[in-house]
Amino acid sequence: MSKFLLIFAFLPALLFAAPAGTPQNRSTQAGLALMDRANALYASGKFAQAVLLYRKAEDRGADPVASAFNTANCLYQLDQFSEAAGAYRKAVNWSKGEFSPALFNLAAVLYRLGAFPESIAAYHRALRLDPDNTSAWLYLAEAYIRTGDQVGTQRALENARRLDPDDPSLIYQLSEVLLGMDEVDRAANLIREGYSRNPQEIDFLVYLGDIFRTSNRLQDASNAWREALALQPENTELLYKMADITSEDGNPFLAMDYLEKALLINPKFSDAAIFLGNLAFESKWWDRAEQAYVKAGENGNAEAIQGLRNLAYEFEQRKLLNQSIAYLKTAQRFAPNDYSLKSEVENYQEMLGQTH
Repeated sequence: MSKFLLIFAFLPALLFAAPAGTPQNRSTQAGLALMDRANALYASGKFAQAVLLYRKAEDRGADPVASAFNTANCLYQLDQFSEAAGAYRKAVNWSKGEFSPALFNLAAVLYRLGAFPESIAAYHRALRLDPDNTSAWLYLAEAYIRTGDQVGTQRALENARRLDPDDPSLIYQLSEVLLGMDEVDRAANLIREGYSRNPQEIDFLVYLGDIFRTSNRLQDASNAWREALALQPENTELLYKMADITSEDGNPFLAMDYLEKALLINPKFSDAAIFLGNLAFESKWWDRAEQAYVKAGENGNAEAIQGLRNLAYEFEQRKLLNQSIAYLKTAQRFAPNDYSLKSEVENYQEMLGQTH
């Protein structure tokens, strides 16, 4: 059995042989036998008993790097994180800083303890020994995020992406960091590059549009979403986004067309119905507004009631009280226990009676 146990879940699960240069002259049969017994206890989840045997194994001449490293793993499993950090440091020192798994796990447990600068330092030491460990670069990036160091986060993610340039998640993470640094064009270029590497990942185009939308670059956002929509013409969320940006760009009627298409594809898309109703209301297209609010109400969207109320108030101002009452009674279909609606209907009916 290997003297080194599995590293816990922060890093890939691997078995490790003794690192080069580890002193072997102290190993004895008794120590090795104790190590085997301790490993069996660890495998069965008896971590406290395993710690005792690892320590005895070291006293009997077992490899001190292995015993310290495995002891630290047990202490971690027992939620004794400070003690685990001390044992990992011991393994690092015994190996003269050459056993990267101990450094990686030390960095991870320091992160767990909230000692982020120390975790970062340990990750850097470990990555000098194993610079192609993609996961470790990602964990380093997380530690940098905790310290608010955006430049450090960016560099760590760039190193991870150097090792796996086609990983969409890395592209998204790095673009988020760049956006946090107000590097909108760099983030957009990165997403474009990611899309060229992963043309099946249409979400890259959607996200590109989101980047431009947040930066108020409406035309660029529209172009990205339109490109995505050409590939996914029945994507209702994209149709909604196009309606949003088209409306803001001053073309409510084209926006309404996008929303109508979304509702034809998914009649239960009640947010689209509300948006359509509001645009129609602002454009004084009363019939279309009413139809949209009714559709939203039929699908359980409570905003439909306020939309119908707004129509009622609008027609009250026009002194068309019969129509106001009709709108409110339609609203009552969706909120039969709303006594304020009932009161408003009665008020309009009273006003109507006074005019006759």
